[in-house]
Amino acid sequence: MITYIRTISRQRAAWALLAASAFAFELCGLFFQHVMGLFPCVMCVYERLAFIGILVAALVALIAPQKLWLRWPALLLWGYSAFRGLQLSLQHVDYQLNPSPFNTCSFFAKFPSWMPLDKWIPWMFYPTGDCSERQWVFLSWDMPQWLVLIFGCYLAVALIIMVGNLAKGRCCQ
Repeated sequence: MITYIRTISRQRAAWALLAASAFAFELCGLFFQHVMGLFPCVMCVYERLAFIGILVAALVALIAPQKLWLRWPALLLWGYSAFRGLQLSLQHVDYQLNPSPFNTCSFFAKFPSWMPLDKWIPWMFYPTGDCSERQWVFLSWDMPQWLVLIFGCYLAVALIIMVGNLAKGRCCQ
């Protein structure tokens, strides 16, 4: 099993699948915003950044997944982005399930001064919605609840791949 996990993490197809899935989720967010007319809140914008982190990680590894010095930074960025996405989506769920004037998100995104994404790319990163508003529901789950599942799966797979690359198996004795 460890050999299989190591083999997968060194193949371009696996990293291309990861990039394609993150890109597809990013496109879904833009579809919800620009076609369906849903308003992204600050948490939505930050969750988009987590997907971009996963996409960038996959693109880095796609350069040469056999090279340890490219694979491990990509794995770490993937894991970190999935972890932060999970944290953000759990907080977003809390805003929606426990609305109160004391439990709300900011109306403005807080990006570093050297990278004001909401000013550079406002069609993607400028928040216009309210975090506690439930705008879209599918199978009785709203969007942040689905994102908890998605980021949880991304994180679980990233951890499995990392452990598989660290563990000593019959292939590496």
